Amino acid sequence: MKKYTYTEKKDTRSGFGDGLTELGRTNPNVVALCADLIGSLKMNQFIKENPERFFQIGIAEANMMGIAAGLTIGGKIPFTGTFANFSTGRVYDQIRQSIAYSDKNVKICASHAGLTLGEDGATHQILEDIGLMKMLPGMTVINTCDYNQTKAATIAIAEHEGPVYLRFGRPVVPIFMPDYKEEKFEIGKGIQLTEGTDVTIVATGHLVWEALQASEKLEEQGISAEVINIHTIKPLDEDIILKSVAKTGCIVTAEEHNKLGGLGESVARTLALNNPTPQEFVATNDTFGESGTPAQLMVKYGLDADSVVAAVKKVISRK
Repeated sequence: MKKYTYTEKKDTRSGFGDGLTELGRTNPNVVALCADLIGSLKMNQFIKENPERFFQIGIAEANMMGIAAGLTIGGKIPFTGTFANFSTGRVYDQIRQSIAYSDKNVKICASHAGLTLGEDGATHQILEDIGLMKMLPGMTVINTCDYNQTKAATIAIAEHEGPVYLRFGRPVVPIFMPDYKEEKFEIGKGIQLTEGTDVTIVATGHLVWEALQASEKLEEQGISAEVINIHTIKPLDEDIILKSVAKTGCIVTAEEHNKLGGLGESVARTLALNNPTPQEFVATNDTFGESGTPAQLMVKYGLDADSVVAAVKKVISRK
């Protein structure tokens, strides 16, 4: 089995910031808007290099979405930046009416998603955002796993015509995916990370690394796991999933999101329509979060490698 290692850890939000900076140098139509969280979204360098292409909206997220929608009419490609909770739940009406309904070319970039926001607690730890956004017609939904993939996705979505929700996080995590110059980011195309015969593990975001760690633990126990990185929740790469489960006969989905409405449910629908297969969900169990360190919360809410291992053993027993 292929082993994944890392030499550096970095937050995925820095991947967004560096990707945005790169776009500022290469695409004159890219503009950025922020709701009073420049430092948290790592937008400083873009602003330094392109002050005339940045708009500080303040704590007025609904207004930010309306302005972003308007900017597209003049051919601009607006990237909005704030926390995931404020990028979705607080402004859902504006996104639905002003962006999704008219298919505006807005890139909604959301940091501090999920439990790993940590000590800020339940009010900020949105675990429903993937579900909210994937239900909007025409909305592309991307959830990246490390710094390199986030930078690559940020650059790629500028070339995609239509609204995009790009979700990333706050904590430092291992960098294990190739640089964007080595491997192009393809929207809607999953990535097979390991080959296996006993179980398919489909993971997204921070859970991709946990899935890889779980696959190594499983290998030590004689269980062969195929790990797939699903960075694009919508459109979902159904082919890579169906091809894998045809071989393994069971699947575990892993995500830092409510089990209701997330990646797991999209996979379950795909399986139900094409190849009904035993499935287990590694996700939060219809609950809000709480304050704590990211590592503590991942363990408490069952989102770590050991939780993936347990789910694998359970699903294999159902084959």
